[in-house]
Amino acid sequence: MSAETGQFDVIVVGAGLSGLYALYRLRERGFTARVLEAGSGVGGTWYWNRYPGARCDVESVQYSYSFSKELRQEWTWSERYGGQPEILRYINFVADRFDLRRDIQFNTRVVSAVFNDETNLWSVETDQGDLFSATYCIMATGCLSTPYEPDYPGLGDYQGGLYHTGRWPHEEVDFSGMRVGVIGTGATAIQLIPVVAKQAQHLTVFQRTANYSIPGHNQPADSEADREFEANFDARYDKARHSFAGMSGYSSPRVSALEDEPAERNRYFEERWASGGGTFAMLTTYRDLLVNLEANDLAAEFVREKIRSIVKDPAVAELLTPRNQPIGAKRLPVDTFYFETYNHDNVSLVDIRSAPIERVTAKGLRTSERAYEFDALILATGFDAMTGALLAMNVRRESGPTLKEAWAEGPKSYLGIMVAGFPNMFTITGPGSPSVKMNMIYAIEQHVEWAVDCIDHLRSQGLDRIVPTETAQEDWVEHAREVAEATLMPEADSWYMGANIPGKPRVFMPYFGGFERYWQLCNEIVADGYRGFETSGPHDLAANLTEPRKDPFPALPS
Repeated sequence: MSAETGQFDVIVVGAGLSGLYALYRLRERGFTARVLEAGSGVGGTWYWNRYPGARCDVESVQYSYSFSKELRQEWTWSERYGGQPEILRYINFVADRFDLRRDIQFNTRVVSAVFNDETNLWSVETDQGDLFSATYCIMATGCLSTPYEPDYPGLGDYQGGLYHTGRWPHEEVDFSGMRVGVIGTGATAIQLIPVVAKQAQHLTVFQRTANYSIPGHNQPADSEADREFEANFDARYDKARHSFAGMSGYSSPRVSALEDEPAERNRYFEERWASGGGTFAMLTTYRDLLVNLEANDLAAEFVREKIRSIVKDPAVAELLTPRNQPIGAKRLPVDTFYFETYNHDNVSLVDIRSAPIERVTAKGLRTSERAYEFDALILATGFDAMTGALLAMNVRRESGPTLKEAWAEGPKSYLGIMVAGFPNMFTITGPGSPSVKMNMIYAIEQHVEWAVDCIDHLRSQGLDRIVPTETAQEDWVEHAREVAEATLMPEADSWYMGANIPGKPRVFMPYFGGFERYWQLCNEIVADGYRGFETSGPHDLAANLTEPRKDPFPALPS
């Protein structure tokens, strides 16, 4: 394929849910745009993560675009929680429904994006040798799109089938009759392990850290309930927008887990456990669950007791029971018979905290205690979350540092959507935004709409550059830090903190002040003349500087 060149109003990097919606909105406003996508098709996270058991932990009717009534009425979900194949079909349906593919260039990975102060253009280079320029760059690269592969000695020597959950083959993999090893017991592994266990002759799971998980109780979609949801969509969406996590359908949390009598508290936990309401069903039981360690431990102990009651072997149950970490401080997985899987005779659990993996061998791997042989080895080792995809590109300003240099001590942004020193670059669901701590698709829509509205505003005012001030960014970073430190979030070694990546700065990356408050702040900043941003036009490179107020982000209500 010959290299291409071209100039556009906007370059969008990524053709997942964020990139597709950005393209739709940009076209609607009359902007020219080109989407550059590394994969051979649309879907982003749902294109790459094809591992067995991959499924969303938000109910299908809520994990859907809200912007088009026609789209909502034309698509029908088959399950309460959509699996990867159905979600990918939905995303492809959206791409075709709005004729989006004609502005997407597939099999094209962006390697660098450089902003030129003199031309006021981003120069975007790809691995195909293409060189595009645009006034604006929208990074729709996803929060979980860069797989992490541990640097195990000997990994390249392994002669069996080697798989990473984040880069699963497009063709189906059959593990029937095989000896299979899985490294990892995070959210991905918790979905994958029960499926592989049904096929494999024997499955050996290597666990470093036990994780909480709750049952999804997935089932066929309730067509009557889905019709009711659509009939009352505006009210439902308004409730989601005014919620903490961008979700509707949950009763308001009770005040404190410490106030209920034990019998009533356990009854309430049992009700939520049985509801299959996803991650948020358990974490929205009480208001103090994620801010008070004593209250949190009541919920954690409830789940620990569930693990002990499900897993028949007490020694295995003990290994699977999380200790010394608050429930919800890591991503709380939603499973389908995960703990029950360890009752099968063909499943073994190895504790690699006490017997670490020393190396991968030609036939399997070796821990400090013994050697194992496998026909297939699966790395369920997670992602370089939130920053990995952005820092994999050489993003820089000709007159300044690279993004990697700017984020050497951890990511910094203003609202999670723009970065000081990098004009006209928008990071959809970037670090410093609620993103992974809420219903992602509503976070995507809000961010895309904010970015496109901003670009449209600049055009209407005869402006063509916007960048956050350093002061505004520092204030936001400090506000986000204070919010997180008022909770139990920093207490766990989670990928939210970058703890799963060796050498990555330990910073709580999402914004945990809630979707409603975040949305309000974004709107207030716009209404206040894009407070905290510097904007300029073709002949005025230092105009319209608006510094934030002394207390730009008032304290959250208790």
